[in-house]
Amino acid sequence: MQRRDFLAKAALGATAVGLAACGKQEEPKAAAPAATPAAPAAPAVKGALPEVKWRLTSSFPKSLDTIFGGADVLANRVRAITGGKFDIRVFPGGEIVPGLQALDAVQQGTVECCHTCSYYYVGKDKTFGFGTAIPFGMNNRQMNAWIYYGGGQKLLDDFYSNYNVLSFAGGNTGVQMGGWFRNEVKTLKDVEGLKIRIAGLGGNVFAALGAVPQQIAGGDIYPALEKGTIDAAEWVGPYDDEKLGFYKVAKNYYYPGWWEPGPVIHFFVNKKEWDKLPKEYQEAFQAAAYEANVTMMAEYDHKNPAALAKLMQAGVKVREFSSEILKATAKAAQDLYADEAGKNPEFKKIYTEYDKYRRTQSAWFSLAERRMDGFLQTGK
Repeated sequence: MQRRDFLAKAALGATAVGLAACGKQEEPKAAAPAATPAAPAAPAVKGALPEVKWRLTSSFPKSLDTIFGGADVLANRVRAITGGKFDIRVFPGGEIVPGLQALDAVQQGTVECCHTCSYYYVGKDKTFGFGTAIPFGMNNRQMNAWIYYGGGQKLLDDFYSNYNVLSFAGGNTGVQMGGWFRNEVKTLKDVEGLKIRIAGLGGNVFAALGAVPQQIAGGDIYPALEKGTIDAAEWVGPYDDEKLGFYKVAKNYYYPGWWEPGPVIHFFVNKKEWDKLPKEYQEAFQAAAYEANVTMMAEYDHKNPAALAKLMQAGVKVREFSSEILKATAKAAQDLYADEAGKNPEFKKIYTEYDKYRRTQSAWFSLAERRMDGFLQTGK
């Protein structure tokens, strides 16, 4: 992106008022003084940018400073770039609308924009899953490549246009943990009847294996897990999970979060409000979204190792999903995609291109990346 001058230079002063020259006059006889001519109004400054105030509703509580903080990164950078003229005020989930209604608020024009996860809305259309993550899909770097360079942004916005919104990648957590379980889940038998809080299409996959998935906003997960309303819950990873205290009521911490290999958090903007913005403000917003996207991932990578160490010191049992469970969930995911593509043209359109891109990325990552990471992590 080329650097732009976001603030137009102010014009220099008002035009001077000329005075009429006086000729030779006779001595006046008690004549009334001539009226002083009124100064003309200063001309409008060309190129001056307006003051714009927007509201952004987040799906996340303010206590989750990293994921919620992505919205603050955007708002602060936009203000800095525009000299405070474009002011975006950020509201935590629940202050304007409940966290899981953020997209609806933007679509209906209640607020101009939001910060949320696309896959929270798979109940409207399973195609919403692609914007954030689908089970056994692409990781953080691969999602960025697809969105920024692989045609993903256009595919997503073509779909989101049905809901009067535009999307901007605004954060990523990296591959997530598999969640907190009261009891061990060693086999598929242990999954049957399991009440689990899970977002996106991962819930559909769990349901296919006999579990009972539930969609619960982040701030409501702990009490549900504590009271036994649910048997398990997934959220993000060590840093956020430790802050929410899940380890106090469920000690089994599973990995990997196969349903979220690289989940993107999005800024959604009301299309009509976006079109009203000066081009300079649109550019400022996009630049700030880029920053939020990159810095969130870096911050999680920085914070998660220390948080995991604290959890383990608190007695948390870190456990790996068995091959039996991973193979069964992978097959269930593929069955889900084939079924949905057969009846949902919007889903099929994106899935066809997404899966083709995923395969290309996986082939590349399986070479240098896989060998290098494997050696560094195991010494073999």
